Amino acid sequence: MNTEFKFCPQCATPLAWISQTEDGSEKLRLRCSSCSYTHWNNPTPVLAAVVEVDGKILLARNAAWPGKMYALVTGFMEAGETAQEGIAREIAEETNLTTDALNLIGVYDFQRMNQVIIAFHAVCHGEVRLSPELVDYRMFAPENLKCWPSGTGYALADWLTSKGFTPEFIEWPKPQEPVPETND
Repeated sequence: MNTEFKFCPQCATPLAWISQTEDGSEKLRLRCSSCSYTHWNNPTPVLAAVVEVDGKILLARNAAWPGKMYALVTGFMEAGETAQEGIAREIAEETNLTTDALNLIGVYDFQRMNQVIIAFHAVCHGEVRLSPELVDYRMFAPENLKCWPSGTGYALADWLTSKGFTPEFIEWPKPQEPVPETND
């Protein structure tokens, strides 16, 4: 449960975990005892792409990540855009690539970050130039990709399966262990 949201945005009263009947069952949510405001804490939609350029898959490393983990290009939808427009924009912003075709891979639950991931396969072209948000990228033949047992790793696994490959998953580190470098 998210405890970062502490005060009511309507009246500034401290929020409390209050159980209330919703749709016939009890739901524990952060609520305001003064004005009845409810913090719904709904998942945030995140866009992700298996970016294909000349038959290879681009995986990128975010500047904020520990270790040397490489993953799919991701980003948030902006108000007023479709998921397809949003992921094409994110790909262009983060890699300088132009998206030629998009196909939905699937929608994935990512509870650890309170997100719902909408994943696409994007066929792209152009010269890769990374935004400051990303520090490195690598290109992989699909048969050499390894998936990770979390979030976008499941989207990559589903895409690989759809292309006739059997996904291989890396072992996820235990807490206090360094994150392994993937796809080497």
